Amino acid sequence: MEEPVSDHSAIRNPWFRRLPATLIPKTSVLAEISGAVGDLGTYIPIVLTLTLVSHLDLGVTLIFTALYNIVTGLLFGIPMPVQPMKSIAAVAVAESTHLTLPQIAAAGLSTAAVLLILGATGLMSVLYRYLPLPVVRGIQLSQGLSFAFTAIKYIRYDQDLVTSKSGGPRSWLGFDGLLIALISCLFLILTTGAGDSYNEEPSSSEPLNGSESRSGRRVRRLRILSMIPAALIVFLFGLLICFLRDLSVLKYLKFGPSKLHIMRITWEDWKIGFVRAAIPQIPLSILNSVIAVCKLSADLFPDREASAMTVSVSVGIMNFVGCWFGAMPVCHGAGGLAGQYRFGGRSGASVVFLGIGKLVLGLAFGNSFAQVLSQFPIGVLGVLLLFAGIELAMASKDMNSKEESFVMLVCAAVSLTGSSAALGFGVGIVLFSLLKLREFDCSSSSSCFGFQKMKPKSDAEEEEAETHLLA
Repeated sequence: MEEPVSDHSAIRNPWFRRLPATLIPKTSVLAEISGAVGDLGTYIPIVLTLTLVSHLDLGVTLIFTALYNIVTGLLFGIPMPVQPMKSIAAVAVAESTHLTLPQIAAAGLSTAAVLLILGATGLMSVLYRYLPLPVVRGIQLSQGLSFAFTAIKYIRYDQDLVTSKSGGPRSWLGFDGLLIALISCLFLILTTGAGDSYNEEPSSSEPLNGSESRSGRRVRRLRILSMIPAALIVFLFGLLICFLRDLSVLKYLKFGPSKLHIMRITWEDWKIGFVRAAIPQIPLSILNSVIAVCKLSADLFPDREASAMTVSVSVGIMNFVGCWFGAMPVCHGAGGLAGQYRFGGRSGASVVFLGIGKLVLGLAFGNSFAQVLSQFPIGVLGVLLLFAGIELAMASKDMNSKEESFVMLVCAAVSLTGSSAALGFGVGIVLFSLLKLREFDCSSSSSCFGFQKMKPKSDAEEEEAETHLLA
């Protein structure tokens, strides 16, 4: 993937020149805002589920994730996402005995401690430098396809977020009907296409006749379509449906932020949180939240590649600040970065805009805003998640050789069927090592693994040997 040519109209604006370099929009402001909502297809369902099942305080989570968004936008200069720790969230709500908030916080803090140590000691940078690219691409492909599969379920079937189960087929009509989701999907395809960018105007020196004239008109038309903040429009449309579905949610809105208090975590909470939730989360955070997101940042923004050490330390610090106050455990994620890039995010300004929006909602309505989000059409969220997942999966398109594709596809298949990125990673490393061992060159020594070195025959010697055998 290549970063599109920047639209320098924002840079020429005197107001933007006063901003830090990481916050200067690379395209239009509307495109950056549209990109900001590109990862909400993952964020909203997980946060809403934890709010309904585990009594997470949405107001506290909105405020802290808003601060994380603003700081990461300033620090990285790319639309670095802030997403829920998915494995912890899955364990918290999927098992028969749900995790309590202190146990969720303990799991987040335990995971953060591991990433902080790996980042601060430089071990994460060593892992990032030496991990085979086909294995990383396999993890990205599996995560992208996993998002896409979940998105299709959101679109096709009714969802019970509390039990994390799909119901019957979604009805065609209604505010959360299949028709609404399909219209949103078609709108995104027509406006954003396959995610290509058209930021270069056709040259005015080109003759305006024949095929060249038609090509110029086509590029201009596609460029106009790509300037539409499509994801933002779809999200605002979904927000409007929240109120149309049930106007009574307005009476549940209360002005003012949630009260902050420090979480009391017992030794039992630490033990349960670490064993049940942190252990499955740690490998996923290392692979998808650090390694994969850094590789993807190098693909999308070659001049602004995120450092594995910085990303790892960032995850650690974020959770050590917020988890003590009951905020949801978070990480960075390749899927979120792909989604925000897919819909127009090109700089740190994108996630700063998202952070400002979260901060306003968190300070204005606190936990009561969960009543509004509970009415958000799940089918529309599925559409946003589908495009983010496909964009992440497409990062694997640079595996050109058969050997690289073989390792990547086996790694992805194991990750998907075993529901474990760590298992897929392990299989991918073993497979990659075996393929390299198969090509091991022993010609530098007189023997290899106890076998006498065979001197290669020349063409003349081989011909003579064949003639002798035929005779």
